[in-house]
Amino acid sequence: MPKGFFITGTDTGVGKTLISGALIKTLGLMGLKTGGMKPIESGCGREGSTLVPFDGRSLKQTAHMDEPLSVITPCCFETPLAPLPASELEAGKISIPAIRGAFLKLSKIYDALIVEGLGGILVPIRKNYAVIDLALEFGLPLIVVARPGLGTINHTMLTIYCALGRGLRVAGVIINYSMPPEHSLAEKTNPRVLSQICPVPVIGTFPYLGQVTGEAMEKAARKNFDIEVLRRYL
Repeated sequence: MPKGFFITGTDTGVGKTLISGALIKTLGLMGLKTGGMKPIESGCGREGSTLVPFDGRSLKQTAHMDEPLSVITPCCFETPLAPLPASELEAGKISIPAIRGAFLKLSKIYDALIVEGLGGILVPIRKNYAVIDLALEFGLPLIVVARPGLGTINHTMLTIYCALGRGLRVAGVIINYSMPPEHSLAEKTNPRVLSQICPVPVIGTFPYLGQVTGEAMEKAARKNFDIEVLRRYL
């Protein structure tokens, strides 16, 4: 069984790629050769005629990986939709065996893997197969990335209980400032409330980074993540 974490969000745009990068840095500081993977990415860009998974490339760069993007992100779509409708619009095929094969290949190279999902855990990949099913196949403990502001308590609790109900191990929650703080009452109270009512730990609150660099991610992770919670699953 490979070590690492599967990263999901309470929604899209909560900063999963940034947190995945910070976790890659954190596990590296713990002495683990850590790789990244984004099995499926939609909303990819083009460089010339080549479809480029920008999130996958970010993970590759953060982890200093030599493997090609076709292994790190084996399934790419240009349409910024969930994989199921994106694949239908682009007449593309989502091969779960190919994704599984890429994961197994990477798990033999690295001590640990940080696998970034897409959207939330119920985003459909194929008919009757969602992100949560992929997470169950990979067998990695889940980390939920949540927004800090109003509404996040409900979204976070729904995600956690859905995951636990399907039998996933949930390592904890990371509250991420993907946007500059609003200094609202919700932002001030949500971390405390979640720490009181969550059945899993709040691993930390990650600050907004005006400039995202490897050094900045590492410094923020070292300061704000509860390393002992992570260590229990490694």
